[in-house]
Amino acid sequence: MKERQSRLKSIKTLIKNNVIESQDDLLSLLLAEGFEVTQATLSRDLKLLKVGKIPDGQNGYMYALPDEGENTETEAIYVQDFLRGYISIDYSGNIVVIKTFPGHANTVCNAIDNLNFEEVLGTVAGDNCMFACLKEGVSGEMFLKKLKKYIPGIED
Repeated sequence: MKERQSRLKSIKTLIKNNVIESQDDLLSLLLAEGFEVTQATLSRDLKLLKVGKIPDGQNGYMYALPDEGENTETEAIYVQDFLRGYISIDYSGNIVVIKTFPGHANTVCNAIDNLNFEEVLGTVAGDNCMFACLKEGVSGEMFLKKLKKYIPGIED
């Protein structure tokens, strides 16, 4: 099965280029592109992408992506959440440890997850720190460089 980021990109492309009225229709199109995905996973993907339904002009509805400005605004909120909650960042190999203020680890973890860094396999939050496991071949140093470009103001 192809990886999540590739699937999300395909979902965006399919919605932009087709009139899709139901999840079944979208599942069929994804299957044709080589993605074997369950309805539950597709529902989570649509929620993550903030896909909604709009009138199709013929008494029905179709899937639509949010405006680009809306995505930018949402990303700015995640960046603010990250900056408000983190204290320091360190790494060893492909594991990144982000220390946070007490009670802020989930918020920082959520920000990392929703900013969709393709280098991140997954995250785990505690109370005052979170861990990110990076993909094979991605070092903590590489990820930190990308994070600093994406979130100005980070100090390690």
